[in-house]
Amino acid sequence: MLLTEQASRRILVLDPGVGVWDPAADPGVVRWAFSPLGDARYRDVEPEVSWVYPSEAKVRRHRGRTYLLTAASYGFVGVVEWPGGRRHWATAIGPGDDLFNPHTVEILPDGNVAVACSTGARVRLYAASLGPRATRFTEVELKGAHGLHWDAGPRVLWAMGDDELVAFDVAGTTARPRLVRRSADPLPVAAPGKSAGGHDLFPVAGRPGRMWVTTSASVFQYEKSSRSFVQDFAGREQIVRKGVKCVGNDPRSGRVVTTVPESGLGETWWTTTVSVHRPESAYKLVNGGVYKARWWLPA
Repeated sequence: MLLTEQASRRILVLDPGVGVWDPAADPGVVRWAFSPLGDARYRDVEPEVSWVYPSEAKVRRHRGRTYLLTAASYGFVGVVEWPGGRRHWATAIGPGDDLFNPHTVEILPDGNVAVACSTGARVRLYAASLGPRATRFTEVELKGAHGLHWDAGPRVLWAMGDDELVAFDVAGTTARPRLVRRSADPLPVAAPGKSAGGHDLFPVAGRPGRMWVTTSASVFQYEKSSRSFVQDFAGREQIVRKGVKCVGNDPRSGRVVTTVPESGLGETWWTTTVSVHRPESAYKLVNGGVYKARWWLPA
């Protein structure tokens, strides 16, 4: 299980065979951890001020290697080789504040890296293929940009904002890329005139024609062929609810993981509970401040 653990400012891979994770009492529950703090390989991106509120953790395979894709609300964005933590690429977007608020990240087949900046209302595409410290980028506006997914089939970059799901073509060259809007679909709203509040966008594992979508009020799957948002998936009675920060399924077991904020913690968007559906169960992180949880599924 892969977590953005904001209370300790770490990305954690935790033992799925243990129901209550207490790293202080049992360090063995932590299978792997990442933080750029104190790591000389990331010194130039100022992790002391940019690595605050880690907001994303994805695992991806790229050119035969496994990488952690991660971002933090105060500016850090990185592609980190697993398990050694070597820097494949990293930058800091406005380090020290959340005026851009990098919320998610995606790597493209050519090695370039896309970043969704929610407060900054933009999607950036960095020419990360130029090197681990490359800073050249192109960008497009997208209100409330929260979700990203590279779709290898149609070769499009999906991006989700507050109100729409957009498919972008990648044009130009690897060294000087451009994003060109191909299509867009409005997100379902809970009430007329309200913003949908698009949040998490993630592939449905085992079903390449679908993507998970969470909004402020609900959870959907987006069916690409019909360009529709549906709720015909198994376990919907428990999965569909307000405030879901992340969602993803394990194709082997059929289990679905989600997180929803709980009250009484250090920040209003934190939780100590990782919910699992089909069947219903949960993991608990002692003294945690979890934002997102993902199955460890290199793709």
